[in-house]
Amino acid sequence: MLIAADNIHALNPVVAAALRELAKKPIQELVRRLDQAGVDLIDLNPGYLTPQQEDRMAFLVEAVQEVSTTRLILDSPKARVLAKGLAVCQQAPILNALTLEPAKLAELLPLAAQAQTDLVLLLLDERSMPAPTLEEKLTLAGRLREEAIAAGITDDRLIFDPVLPNLSWPDAYYQTSADVKTIRLLASGAVFGEPARTMIGLSNLRSGQRQLYPLDLEATCLGLLAGAGVEIVLLDIFQPDLLAHIHRVQQLLR
Repeated sequence: MLIAADNIHALNPVVAAALRELAKKPIQELVRRLDQAGVDLIDLNPGYLTPQQEDRMAFLVEAVQEVSTTRLILDSPKARVLAKGLAVCQQAPILNALTLEPAKLAELLPLAAQAQTDLVLLLLDERSMPAPTLEEKLTLAGRLREEAIAAGITDDRLIFDPVLPNLSWPDAYYQTSADVKTIRLLASGAVFGEPARTMIGLSNLRSGQRQLYPLDLEATCLGLLAGAGVEIVLLDIFQPDLLAHIHRVQQLLR
């Protein structure tokens, strides 16, 4: 199980200010802390960008690469933003993420195919809506895989993310259960005949709800996902109690 840090994003006030001022130092200080924590991947998410700001992804990539060799996940809904970051990456990143939205199929798939990068398939439909049931999630996984393979991307580069809900959603526990089952079936090879790579955004669970829900819910969910065989977990690494739990889970898996 690989740990991806979800700390360099535009909702982080430190990152937001650094993006406005094009200041590398605050970003680099965060990256040093992430590397000290032993993360395997660093997710870069500059948030919504106007056409004039699309170079912000490249700025983030360059800032990180000056102080770290940790592999990057480039995270944006815009293919043009991903392309800006991809152009300055010193090692192949993971692109996050493809959905069934027509614009993403038309723009992101060719980018990933040409660059031969790993690609996250986010199980969202044409309207960018998550599938609530196990059956619907697996159907979306199959459709996205077909699109990616038709574009020339091989199975070993595909990473399926079934979309963990926020606990404020009325069916959050039901969807979380379906996500764990989806991970288990994909990772076991039961769906496509061979084990598929998987990823989950654990930080989605309590985003904006940390005063209402305890950290134990994230820790419990992490254990379930690890047992199901998830490959990459995207989370807020600056939670000491959660970090200790991560290390225990990784030790058990080894």
